[in-house]
Amino acid sequence: MLHFGILRGGACQDMSRCSSRWIAAAVLWIALASTARAETLAVTVEQWGLLGSWAVDCAARPDRDKGALLTYEIRKDGRVMYRRNFGDARDENEVVSATVNAEGLLNVMVFFPSLHQTREFGLFLQEDGSLRAIYNRSERGEYTIRDGKYVATGTPTLTQQRCD
Repeated sequence: MLHFGILRGGACQDMSRCSSRWIAAAVLWIALASTARAETLAVTVEQWGLLGSWAVDCAARPDRDKGALLTYEIRKDGRVMYRRNFGDARDENEVVSATVNAEGLLNVMVFFPSLHQTREFGLFLQEDGSLRAIYNRSERGEYTIRDGKYVATGTPTLTQQRCD
């Protein structure tokens, strides 16, 4: 038979005091987990080599049809941000997760407030230092890029060079 001597014996004699301690511990755990997640995310993108600006042609002006300038940075508050410059339009979005799989593919999830959606994309850092998109899909699983090719045309994605 199990005995609950701790509960009867003093550690939690007053149940309201005991539950408030558990609530305080849970709040502290959630706060620390959020901070740890942000630090882990920042470390992941930094160690993988994602930080900085990328474009198909760094010398060309950003353009929606000819190539955007894409920038990944860590803010002072620890958040990882993804900025897109299309020349005539710009936006800034928060990276909410990033993991590296066994093959070295960086799986990035970004929340786009203007689109009211989260998108996930896989990036591969090639031996020459260039970056290539392997997949890009919506939270509903709709792909715009799959297996390194644009779904609409079947053409391979272009590599991006670091611009800074």
